[in-house]
This record gives sequence, C-alpha cells and structure tokens, in this order.
Amino acid sequence: MALPKKAQGVLLRFFGVFSLIRGYNIAVLVVALYLTAHYILAPNVGLVELLLDLNLLFLVLASAATTASGYIINNFFDAAKDQINRPHKYLLEHLVSQQQQLVLYFILSLMALFFAGLVSIRAVLFFGAYIVAIALYSSVIKRLYWLSNIFAALLVILPFFALTLYFRNFETLIFFHAGFLYALILVRDGIKDLQNLKGDWLQRYRTIPVVFGSRVSKFWISVAIVVASRMAFLLWQQPLGLMRNYFLFALLYLLVVIVLLWSANSQKAYLWLHNSLKLLILIGVCSIYWMNK
Repeated sequence: MALPKKAQGVLLRFFGVFSLIRGYNIAVLVVALYLTAHYILAPNVGLVELLLDLNLLFLVLASAATTASGYIINNFFDAAKDQINRPHKYLLEHLVSQQQQLVLYFILSLMALFFAGLVSIRAVLFFGAYIVAIALYSSVIKRLYWLSNIFAALLVILPFFALTLYFRNFETLIFFHAGFLYALILVRDGIKDLQNLKGDWLQRYRTIPVVFGSRVSKFWISVAIVVASRMAFLLWQQPLGLMRNYFLFALLYLLVVIVLLWSANSQKAYLWLHNSLKLLILIGVCSIYWMNK
C-alpha cells in the first residue's frame, strides 16, 4: 500500500535531514567516542561507570551536535559544487531549504554549547571555538589548497582531543592513535578532492588537484599513506591485544590503496577508493573493542 503524498513528503524530508547531518557518521562518532573512552583513555574505569558519567555524556552530545552543525554549514557553502559532483544527494538534501538548514545549524550549535555548559565553562570555550573553526573552514579555509585538508583533518579529531583533556590521559600511545587517524583522514580527504575535481574547478575552489594537477595530488596523498603506514606499524608493535591484527591489516590495506590510487583516473575509481578509506576507519572503530583482549 502506497503512502499518502504528505507522508511521502515528510519521509523524504527526514531522509534529507539525515543525509544533511550525516546521521550515519554521527552514530559512528558517538560509538567511537565511547569505545575510545573505555578502552584507550580510561581503561581502568568500568563500562557501567562510564555510561553513567553525565559529564562524559554531555561531552559526547556536544561533539555530536557540533559535528552535525558542521556538516550543515559545510553543505550550505558547498551547495553549488555539490550540485555538480553529487546531483542526487544535492536534490535529497535540498528538500530542506537553505533557510531551514541555517535554522537547524543554529539550533544544533546552541545545543552543543548548552551541553558543554553542563560540564564547565572551559568546555563551553572549547566547543565555542570548535564551532567557529568549522564555520571559518567552510567559508574561507576550504578554498586554500595549502591549508584546507590539514585543517579539516584536525577538525575531525577534535572531539577525541576533548575527551583526552577530560580524562587527562596524555600517554604516548594516545598520540600514536591520533596520528594514525589524522593521516588516514588526510588520505581520505585528498582522494575526495580528486573525486570532486570537476565541481571544484568549475566553482574555482583552489584544491591541490585544481592548482597542481592530479599527479602532484597523488604524490601528496602517497606521502600521507606512508605516514599512516608508519603509525600503523608503531601501533602494531604495541601490546594492544587482538587490535594489533587491525593495524597489520591496515598496513596491507594501505599498500593496495596506494597501488590503486596511481592507476585510478576516473571519478568512479576515486569514489571507490574514498569509500574504501571510510571502511578502513569504520573497521578501526569496531576493532577498539578487541584492545587488550
């Protein structure tokens, strides 16, 4: 039985909002933050105690709201480019008008500050700066090829840095994990720039592929892959239990990625590589459960 047109419209708008805020990514982020807190940052604290820690909950909610608002404002400034690079996704997300997108952006940003305020004034300052940094990236920095990807990768790992500050755990191992994730995000975003070359060129975004060409961009991505591989090797040498298998897998996986990268020359091939990096990151999140087991 077909749904009434009004119900279909509501359902499509729901999926539009879900796509707009990258609901799947937000869910993965929340799981990753809790797994990181339990297995890496505070391994001596029981799971139930962590789940009942209201300050941790508020920090996770603030991170989720800030990230969701960041996706919206980034989408707002990238609308013309996305219309070229991802027309179907653009149509779905723009069932929600740009005015409605801005309202949702401000609501989520205020929610993030509210949750942060329930923790401390320092948390408010941290997430306030985080929100401003995302807006600055979306409106200005994204067009600066020499800073864009470096800054974007930093924004992705900031929620984990917030938890690091909360638990006051600054062991060297933490920075190995952060370095590995940071390098993987650089690789993913570099491949995404290759995938979006046409739209970036038409909209005059000064990305590395637009300014220097695909070959230079692939060289830069290859350097980031080498760094990620080095970090994976260092982590494989650590006493991480069954999670060591993930880093061994990552080393082999990245070797395949670098070979396929240099043979890729189409948007479809870059899309496949981009999704393969997202899969590697997702597997990494899941593998945290096996740390020290």
